[in-house]
Amino acid sequence: MCVGMKIKQYLDNNGISQTHVSNVTQIPLPKLNLALNGKRRLTFDEYELICGAVNVGTDKFLHPRMPV
Repeated sequence: MCVGMKIKQYLDNNGISQTHVSNVTQIPLPKLNLALNGKRRLTFDEYELICGAVNVGTDKFLHPRMPV
């Protein structure tokens, strides 16, 4: 599952609307929606803003990848 979809699941589970996140972060709602549905990648700046808006650490939705 991509990071955007993990964030979307978190928002749904915690009753936080995408509109609220969009308003707090100033990320346009259509752009945010595309990212949360896995249709575009979030920039790290956007990711930081979203984590701040929902009051979680930036490590919440990331899992380290092991080198092959």
